[in-house]
Amino acid sequence: MSHPALGLPPRDLDAGFPEAAARLQASRSRLSARALEAALAADPTLLERYDELGLRRLLHDAEVYLDQISRAVASADPDHGTHWAEMVHPVYRRRRVPLDDLVTLGEGLRLAIASVLSPAEQAIADRAIDGATLVFRKMRRLGGDARRRNPILAAIYKGA
Repeated sequence: MSHPALGLPPRDLDAGFPEAAARLQASRSRLSARALEAALAADPTLLERYDELGLRRLLHDAEVYLDQISRAVASADPDHGTHWAEMVHPVYRRRRVPLDDLVTLGEGLRLAIASVLSPAEQAIADRAIDGATLVFRKMRRLGGDARRRNPILAAIYKGA
């Protein structure tokens, strides 16, 4: 990983597919809206858990997620998604957003960006989404995630 504090050069955003990243940025609002629609279709309980403000936040989060995917495509470095997910998961815990919902949103983004990217560009984007998904699935096991727990296991752990 390149990091200026370690003496390494910054990532070259022209090393991959900068034209594809520009296409993603140009249609960012349309793609993020489509991704949220796909996530709602995949998990209808999102409508029960989030009010209008919560859905607007998820729409904004989809745009931010798409920015990281476009950086990954521009630099041909799928680690952008992984590093972003490692940095942002505490924010979602504080907002009481289950990390499983972000996994669903990532899958919606995967479907939405397929209409804009070629197969070679899509492969980099898929690896960035897969990296973020792995981080979210790993971090949801830690305490503080807002996902619904199994009531039987919760009763056992309480000692009831």
